[in-house]
Amino acid sequence: MTAIRRQRNVKIVATLGPSSDSYEMIRDLFVAGADVFRLNMSHGTQEDIALRHQMIRKVEAELGRPIGILADLQGPKLRCGAFANGPLTLVEGQSFRFDLDPAEGDETRVCLPHPEIFQALEVGSTLLVNDGKIRVRVTECSPDHAMTEVVVGGEISNRKGVNVPDVVLPLAALSEKDRKDLEFACNLGIDWLALSFVQRASDVYEARELADGRAAILSKIEKPAAVNAFQEILDASDGIMVARGDLGVELPVHRVPPIQKRLTRACRMVGKPVIVATQMLESMITSPVPTRAEVSDVATAIYEGADAVMLSAESAAGEYPIEAVAMMNNVAESVESDTTFRPVIEAQRTVGRSGVSDAITVAAREVAETTKVKAICCFSHSGTTALLAARERPRVPIIALTPKVDTARRLALSWGLHCVVVPEVDRFKLAVVNAARVAREHGFASLDDRIVVTAGIPFGVAGSTNILRVATANERAIYEGGGED
Repeated sequence: MTAIRRQRNVKIVATLGPSSDSYEMIRDLFVAGADVFRLNMSHGTQEDIALRHQMIRKVEAELGRPIGILADLQGPKLRCGAFANGPLTLVEGQSFRFDLDPAEGDETRVCLPHPEIFQALEVGSTLLVNDGKIRVRVTECSPDHAMTEVVVGGEISNRKGVNVPDVVLPLAALSEKDRKDLEFACNLGIDWLALSFVQRASDVYEARELADGRAAILSKIEKPAAVNAFQEILDASDGIMVARGDLGVELPVHRVPPIQKRLTRACRMVGKPVIVATQMLESMITSPVPTRAEVSDVATAIYEGADAVMLSAESAAGEYPIEAVAMMNNVAESVESDTTFRPVIEAQRTVGRSGVSDAITVAAREVAETTKVKAICCFSHSGTTALLAARERPRVPIIALTPKVDTARRLALSWGLHCVVVPEVDRFKLAVVNAARVAREHGFASLDDRIVVTAGIPFGVAGSTNILRVATANERAIYEGGGED
C-alpha cells in the first residue's frame, strides 16, 4: 500500500465519541485527514477510552503511519447545586445568594459546594452561570457564602456550571479523577496529555511530575489567569491549546481573536505546537456543510501558522464526522495553495535566535529554498531537531525520521512533519541513507533529486542539532560516495 502523504502542513485533531466509535470509522477519519485523535476523559468510562486507544493503534498498524493520541483531562468542574422546584429565572437587579448549605435551592439562594471559590472572592468579583448566560456581581462575601446582584439575568437550573473569571482560584488543575485518569492514560501509552483549566505554571509542573516522561504535556488556555501567566505556562509546557470555548465565556468574546493570534505567534517563536480549538465547524454537527464564517475561522488559524486545528463535537457526536474532517482538510489545502499564504507565514517568522542548532536549522531552510531541494529530512531521537525545522515553516516538505515510535507519534501534532519510523543508526551516513530511501518511497523525491539532511551528533542527545548535508535521494550513490561518517 502506498504510504499516506498529506498535501498540507497544518494538522487535524479529531475527537472520538459516540459518532466515531468503531474501527472502520476511525480508519475512515484518518484516511480523510485526521492526524491526531483526541480522547475526551470527560465522557465515557476508562474501558471506553481503552477500546478507542486499541482501535487507533490497530489502524496505525494497518496503514503504516504514526498516529498521535491526545488524552484530554476533565479538570475541576465547578457547578451549583439542585433546585427544589426546578428551573427558575433570575432577573436583573435581583439579589441572589450562593452558599455551602447542601439544601435544595429556591428563588433566593442555591448551594455552591466549592469552598475554594468563597476563599478567593472579593466584593466586585464576577460569577458566570450556565456558560456565561447569567452574570452576577459579588456584593458581600465570607468563607461560606456570597451575596450577589444579578447583572444579566436568565434561567438557572440544577448543577449548571459556574465560572469565576477575574480571580485565581486556589484549585489544583488536577482533580482526584484527573489524577486517576492521568495514570490510566499514561499506562495505555497515549502521546499527549491535555490539561484543562490551567491557571499557573505550577499546574503544569504537577502534571509533568505525575506523567514522569510517559507523555508530553499540552496546556489548554481557557481562563483569563492563564492568558495573564501565558509565558510562564508556555515555558513549562510541551504544547498549547487555545481552547476558545471557556475562554469566550470568561472573557468578552471580542477579546478572543487577538488572544488567539498572540498565543499562536508566541508558540511559533519557541517551536512548540499550538492547537486552535472549539466550534471550528460547529454547524457540521447537524449539517453536511459548514457556514462560510466557520470556513473563514479555520482558514484564519491556518494563515496564523497554527500547528493544528481541532474538531470536537463535530467528529465525536455529530452526524457527519467524516465530512467534517474532509472539509477541514479541503480548507487547509486551499489556504496553503493560496499565493498569499507564504508571504503571510514568512512575515511572522521570528529572527534573532542564536546557537548552533538554530543556525543549522535556518541554514537547512535557506538551502532548501534557494536550491532545487525536494525535502528537509530531520533525523531525531527526541524530536527536537524536527521541531526546530517545523518552527521555520519552510517551503519544502519536512520528513521527520526517528527510531522511536513514541517520538513519531508525538511529532504527528506538529506543523508540516511527515513522520517515519526508521532503524536505529550510529553513523550520520546511515541516517542520510535512510533519509534518501524514505524520501523516494514516500513520494517526496526521485533518484536524481536532492534532499537536505540534519541531525545531532552524537545521536540521542536532545537539542544537539549540529550537522547538515545536501545529498541525492539515491542511497547507492551515498554509500559509494564515501565522505564523513
